[in-house]
Amino acid sequence: MMTIPIEYETLRLVWWLFLGVLLIGFAVMDGFDLGVGTLLPIVARTDTERRVLINTIGPVWEGNQVWLVLGGGAVFAAFPPIYAAAFSGFYLAMFLTLVALILRPVGFDFRNKVTDPRWRRVWDTGLFLGGFVPALVFGVAFGNLLQGVPFRLDADLRVFYDGGFLGLLNPLGLLAGLLSVTMLVMHGAAYLNIKTDGHIQARARQALTVAAIATIVLFALGGLGVSTAVQGYVITSLVDTAGPSNPLLKEVAREPGAWLANYGRHPWMIAAPLLGFAGAAAALVLVRTRAEGPTFIATALSVTGIIATAGVSLFPFLMPSSLDPASSLTAWDATSSHFTLFVMMVATLIFLPIILAYTSFVFRVLRGKVTADYVEKNSNSLY
Repeated sequence: MMTIPIEYETLRLVWWLFLGVLLIGFAVMDGFDLGVGTLLPIVARTDTERRVLINTIGPVWEGNQVWLVLGGGAVFAAFPPIYAAAFSGFYLAMFLTLVALILRPVGFDFRNKVTDPRWRRVWDTGLFLGGFVPALVFGVAFGNLLQGVPFRLDADLRVFYDGGFLGLLNPLGLLAGLLSVTMLVMHGAAYLNIKTDGHIQARARQALTVAAIATIVLFALGGLGVSTAVQGYVITSLVDTAGPSNPLLKEVAREPGAWLANYGRHPWMIAAPLLGFAGAAAALVLVRTRAEGPTFIATALSVTGIIATAGVSLFPFLMPSSLDPASSLTAWDATSSHFTLFVMMVATLIFLPIILAYTSFVFRVLRGKVTADYVEKNSNSLY
């Protein structure tokens, strides 16, 4: 039998980190696409301006969405109980997100096929929904994770979900959804600040300012709500971090303020929320100095910090259960086998650098601004 050179506990921690990297990669890379789609009816006033916005993301959105595929694949292969519980509990939300995401490629392909303004307005609405709905739903999902998801496991580890779609739309879930929208709108506006000029760029800067302020306020309100009004989860029994993947072998209790405990045990984790606030604040300053690249980096860091805050606050929990806390899924008991995690780690270390290199190459080739003159002169060959 093959000897695996890395301990099971270490691999579980590595894959918790990998999952965070993939989620952040999706939010940073595909997040500005979603933000631009949401900004379409706000920043663009004419058909030409809307085409400018569409052509800033049209050539890159497919490559950016690879991060979503990677994240979904990682959950399926490395954390199969999470995958099963998520599709049971968030089925309608995921279906709604999938429909919205499908509107993007269809809108890109069909919008410019007919010159009728009504036809184009329909697809413009589809592109807006393709940006706004996923951004909102992803945030709502994180807000519900922090409160606990109404599922339970039976003795055979089968998942039973006792909630409904409307139950996800609770105050904290909606607050997290709005935070997700403003965060990605801020990031998308920073991207438009790089890729456009003139009136579009000016409106993008205004949108960035508003979105950055809203992100700071909503992030602070979310932290206040989680620390004061939400009971977190804590493992009260001994945990075998290298033991079998059976969530029912532990005991879990709900305690006020439990989601803040990791910051006391590991003070370095406070860097995550500080980065979330600092990145948005830096973007507010940098956008006024017309520093386009640094502004985009600042918004990317803010997105990274906000998502990382949710991850380190929840650790080691990945999906807490509000119905039966002992059924909560953690990084120590919801993973695939030792061998599977090792093989996947090797594959990830090989292919992730290739994806990063390819992405860097594409953005280097496509660097430069998309202008109204360029769109009008190449109307037949662009989106």
